[in-house]
Amino acid sequence: MTSTGPTVCVCIPVYRGEQFLGETMRSVLEQTYGDFELVVLDNASTDGTLAIARSFHDSRVRIVTNPTMLEQPDNWRKAVELSRAPLVKLLCADDLLHPRCLELQVRPLLTDPDVALVAGRRDMIDENGRLLVACRGLKGLVGRRSGVEVARRVVRSGANPIGEPGGVLFRRTDYVAVGGWHPHRRWAMDLDLWVRLLQCGDFLGLPETLAAFRIGAHSLSAENEASIYGDQRAIMDQVAATPRLGIRTIDRAAGRLGAPMGRLRRRTLFALSAQTSRRGPRVRPRA
Repeated sequence: MTSTGPTVCVCIPVYRGEQFLGETMRSVLEQTYGDFELVVLDNASTDGTLAIARSFHDSRVRIVTNPTMLEQPDNWRKAVELSRAPLVKLLCADDLLHPRCLELQVRPLLTDPDVALVAGRRDMIDENGRLLVACRGLKGLVGRRSGVEVARRVVRSGANPIGEPGGVLFRRTDYVAVGGWHPHRRWAMDLDLWVRLLQCGDFLGLPETLAAFRIGAHSLSAENEASIYGDQRAIMDQVAATPRLGIRTIDRAAGRLGAPMGRLRRRTLFALSAQTSRRGPRVRPRA
């Protein structure tokens, strides 16, 4: 850390996360970029989550416990509020960062004030860490893109082409300016925030794979797949209806075709994870 505080805060909101939290925290502490703090917000867990978090004796780790359980959107908001750094990443308690994630994402935000968020590709892994799909995401979004370009790609995809929170880094001031995580899009809070952050500047998509998203058969994503699909479609409609974004007829048409295909791919990944989680060795993420 610098004398004025860390440059980056990685926030991990967690509830009953004893199965994966240790691995997730290690993936942060093993970053090649060291000027960060790691905030673990325990949402009144009743399992061994807190003990696992406290087992890491590292000055960069800060642990906070909620006296009573909060709803997921409120817990995510509190996690970011606890950050003391200008750059923020929220990491779900079962996902992973690849070792160079912060190293590659921090520099663009520090050197270019016109970039609002930086994202990388991610691997999809099963509950045992087995690789399901490599280098997923950012189709058509690698490189620097304007908010209009990203909005059009979002509508055309019919899904979330930017990815989950673990793969994205943003500025805390921008997060506050646009209102943070919105509970009215509970099942697609990440995509909702990414779209709003693009009011603050450009998007930078990195070609490297910098995170791993865990596909769990009984995860919130799996159990609420229909709600995720519904929230994503509502966001597409909202983006398409925003005049300044200039969404075209061809973008909307592509989105109507892309949304069902994206939903089918997600369902296929959940089914594949359920199958592979019963076998195969655990693998560490690639450097």
